[in-house]
Amino acid sequence: MINKIDMHTHTVASGHAYSTLMDNISAAKANGLEVLGISDHAPAMPGSTHEYYFSNLRILPDYIEGIRILKGVELNILDRDGNIDLDERSLSFLDYAIASLHLPCYEGVTINDHTDALINAMKHKIVKIIGHPDDGRYPLDYERLVLAAKENNVLLEVNNSSLSPNAFRENAHENYKQMLTLCEKHEVKVIINSDSHFHEYIGATNHAMALIESVQFPKHLI
Repeated sequence: MINKIDMHTHTVASGHAYSTLMDNISAAKANGLEVLGISDHAPAMPGSTHEYYFSNLRILPDYIEGIRILKGVELNILDRDGNIDLDERSLSFLDYAIASLHLPCYEGVTINDHTDALINAMKHKIVKIIGHPDDGRYPLDYERLVLAAKENNVLLEVNNSSLSPNAFRENAHENYKQMLTLCEKHEVKVIINSDSHFHEYIGATNHAMALIESVQFPKHLI
């Protein structure tokens, strides 16, 4: 399977990533991508950038170096109600958003807390992807999550970074196997993204595809 798109990527604007936008674009071109999404962390993430950064993404051309550029954000889900950390005006300038649970920004307790937080975040019309729903520190009711993704037409991410040998998220392999089984059962689509924090990983799908192939997940749902 040839990867042509990467919607989850970070630049130095996220505060804990190490490449510029142009570094990422050059890597996308070198790796044969056609579409690159910019999804730096929204302001609640410690060290990230101001809301003005996201509203000003509109100055970027739609194509740079022949790569289609989509302007987005990785939103931090703040609570069980699915509240997020970017205002509607800033979001109105963007093409899409990923919504994710991150330890510095969210402190849920139960499986229902975490699952409700993700499902409620899906209700924001700008949210097109749920980022890395794989971390064992945030156990999820995957049946509810998958059915909600289908109802809201939101993609569940298979995060290549979560599956790498040096990943800090817990139990991602087993959690993804459970999620993918339910996605196949309910005909729910997933998206593979790199979650790159350094330009050499732009477009990387090696760990995710190894898992996808090991469980024989149908390609038409990717």
